[in-house]
Amino acid sequence: MNIDPKDFVPARSHARLSTGEVIRMLRELKQWTQNELAVRSGISPTNLSALENDRVEIGKRRAEQLARAFDIHPAIIMFPEYEASGLLKAA
Repeated sequence: MNIDPKDFVPARSHARLSTGEVIRMLRELKQWTQNELAVRSGISPTNLSALENDRVEIGKRRAEQLARAFDIHPAIIMFPEYEASGLLKAA
């Protein structure tokens, strides 16, 4: 098998998502409102809005609460650039 370097193209970069965008995406994939996620996670709708809009840092405790609500590993929320494949599985 002959490999020609001209047959290769640079890989496209992956979309970078913020933690807030991941939370919103997961919530929308589940078709939940912020109020419904608030009930499921124990985080107030006001705090969920702040998280989704990246106005506050997530923190370990909140990531764990959201992960339990979404039935996913907290790393998917806290480190979206490494765990992008987990987003589709969470739907």
